[in-house]
Amino acid sequence: MTTFDDILEEAGKFGRCQKRIFALFCLVSMPWAGVYVGIVFQGFTPDHWCRDPAVVERRQTCGWSLTEARRLTVPQGNRSESSCERYEVDWNSTALSCDSEELDLSRIPTTAACKDGWEYDYEGRQSFVTEFDLVCADGWLVDLFQASLNVGFLVGSIAIGYLADRFGRKISFLMSNALNAITGIMVAVAPNYVTLLVFRTLYGFGVKGGWVAGYVLITELVGVEYRRTVGVLYQMFFSVGILILPLLAYFISDWRWLQVAITAPYFIFLSYYWFIPESPRWLLSQKQNAKAVKITQAMAKENKKTLSKNIETLTDDNAESRTASFMDLIRTPKMRKHTLILSFNWFTSAVVYQGLIMRLGILGGNVYIDFLISGLVEFPAAFLILFTIERIGRRIPFASANIVAGAACLITAMIPDSMFWFKTVVACIGRLGITMAFEMVVFVNTELYPTFVRNFGVSVCSTLCDVGGIVASCSTGWPSSGWSCLSSSSGLLPLWQGVWFCCFLRPEACRCPTPSTTSSTQRETATV
Repeated sequence: MTTFDDILEEAGKFGRCQKRIFALFCLVSMPWAGVYVGIVFQGFTPDHWCRDPAVVERRQTCGWSLTEARRLTVPQGNRSESSCERYEVDWNSTALSCDSEELDLSRIPTTAACKDGWEYDYEGRQSFVTEFDLVCADGWLVDLFQASLNVGFLVGSIAIGYLADRFGRKISFLMSNALNAITGIMVAVAPNYVTLLVFRTLYGFGVKGGWVAGYVLITELVGVEYRRTVGVLYQMFFSVGILILPLLAYFISDWRWLQVAITAPYFIFLSYYWFIPESPRWLLSQKQNAKAVKITQAMAKENKKTLSKNIETLTDDNAESRTASFMDLIRTPKMRKHTLILSFNWFTSAVVYQGLIMRLGILGGNVYIDFLISGLVEFPAAFLILFTIERIGRRIPFASANIVAGAACLITAMIPDSMFWFKTVVACIGRLGITMAFEMVVFVNTELYPTFVRNFGVSVCSTLCDVGGIVASCSTGWPSSGWSCLSSSSGLLPLWQGVWFCCFLRPEACRCPTPSTTSSTQRETATV
């Protein structure tokens, strides 16, 4: 009997065919960055204050600047400036003329809430915050917007992960992209906040599951020695999307059109039906040997390789099951340990990564430049991984990355907001560390699960990533004291993960072939 790894020796482990498919899938990672962290621009909360119709009318008549008009609206004095209160003045009984900036309003009582909406120092641009007035008492709805995406990720990754193991990687990938294209446009045309929230959740349902299906498919098409490089570079194109996003946001001033720009690539990805094959490994695990042989022969032809007669005996005689289930993830002691540790790794990485990236722009500075600089920090992470994992394995780089990220979070919590650039530098170091950890946990997850349950296993473990995303998105809107607590917690989690879980519990998977069955997983992890 001939295995698929044996045939790849003849067909090419990373030939022209795999490179073409890999290039196509790398494009999928870029718009996902816009979906995941686009809220930084789409949900940007600019300086705002209560709207006073009389002052607005006078500003337009007298040609006042926003700053001049704001002085007559926003309470100041001994207390800090408030964006959610306004002076309680009957301007009809007050002599308000074009030279009334010298009026002393410091002793005038204020009202607890704005009566006539808000004004924003965001001229020429629009976020859904400014459109739906999600500020002050409704500010928490911005966090709910991001949390709803993570809820969609959580449900969708499990559902699409199951479908990918049950009906195939390719069809699940295409179905998710069709859903992404439709729901992405629905988000862009949502008439109110409630429908926006519903469409955003549906949007998240397909995005992550499709990305994971693509990740698993490309790693199953290449040889063992290329799977890590392919996996890391596939994720690195997420960082490319991070760099493109602030450029798009800078030139596209309306959040709805920015949403359309982020969604448009998913329509293009539907054409992949004609350009990517189904995973031969999955076909073999489902006893569809004839289709697997046909695809493998096509790969060899495109790679300009000649197959021997061994292709006629291509099989997966060790396949234990045609349908994945959650019980497969906890059936043996090794599988239970993998599932527990990987789930915790996903949770920690998501809390720290999303917490750091969502904090951009809250402390001050230019959000476009801050976002661009922090995106550049992610690129060394990919190259550090590729440089270290084949030389010293996974444990030390993974542990080191988590310790650096944890220490950076703890230090960031102790730096005052007035030291903005120093705080940004330390946060970027933490961003580098957690990016390394995040990218490593993804491909290690695919290494430790057998073929028939691989996509489902990655999807189930990554649900803790979504839980972590919900925690982070609901915490970034806290005041500075709350953020300090979150930074401390985010620092302790990766420190614990790096020192204990990764150094002592997680098995080393360096240079091990991808397992095909649960029993092979048990044997391989026992011998590394």
